[in-house]
Amino acid sequence: MRFLRPSILLVLLALPWAGAVRGQAAGAASEAAPLVMGQTFTIASKALGETRRINVYLPAGYAESTTLQLPVLYMPDGGMQEDFLHVAGLVQVSVGNGTMRPFILVGIENTERRRDLTGPTTNEKDKKIAPRVGGSAAYRQFLREELMPAVKKRYRTTAETAIVGESLAGLFVVETLLLEPELFNTYLAFDPSLWWNNGQLAKEASKLPWFTAKSSQPKTVFLATSRDGDPDVVSQLAKLLNSKPGGRITAYSEAMPQESHATIYHPAALKAFRTVFKPAPSEGK
Repeated sequence: MRFLRPSILLVLLALPWAGAVRGQAAGAASEAAPLVMGQTFTIASKALGETRRINVYLPAGYAESTTLQLPVLYMPDGGMQEDFLHVAGLVQVSVGNGTMRPFILVGIENTERRRDLTGPTTNEKDKKIAPRVGGSAAYRQFLREELMPAVKKRYRTTAETAIVGESLAGLFVVETLLLEPELFNTYLAFDPSLWWNNGQLAKEASKLPWFTAKSSQPKTVFLATSRDGDPDVVSQLAKLLNSKPGGRITAYSEAMPQESHATIYHPAALKAFRTVFKPAPSEGK
């Protein structure tokens, strides 16, 4: 085999790099296009007296089908600058690797978060966290009467629904479970702010009508706490839920001392999705 002269060899080696540089230059010259990962729409809410933005992630397979129906996972704190992107990512990767059933994710962008996610309180310190608090009943009305019907109209859904939230959104999830348990099938709350109103929601839970009322369908609850939360209160609440007459609630309690209040959402959601939304054995094949 004859050896090439160094000058010719250098030219030949440079050709792929020259092509790559030209490709990069061409790519740099092209205009950037929007990166689409979901849908968004607005609702003029009578219950809240304002327009709310809704963000939606549709898992793989939905767009390709004309008949596929999916359950819906609702999330407060669902704005693009809030928790929507990382939770949508969890749904995408979990469905993709077969550790979670596919769900349509519906994120509700905040306007007055502390108003919407808190119930009434007699604690004066609670009342100082925002100009307005205690609007959870109106927010729940918005979900029940406006958002959920709109989602059913826009998308192919099953009757199964779930809700997920952290901190004050976790408080709202627990409050909804205790006050209107039939609204969702599954309730996921991470570091719920059960200290609200002197902790009365958890303290009075067994005295609320839900505890003795008959459930029309089973409920699943997943509660998680970080080292900044109150694992004892959450654990006791889970025990109470599991002791409900009729045995129609399955509650999980997960202590995550390795996480802080600021870091718990993502790992807790991953654990919760794998626990309560795992595919049936036949689905995983």
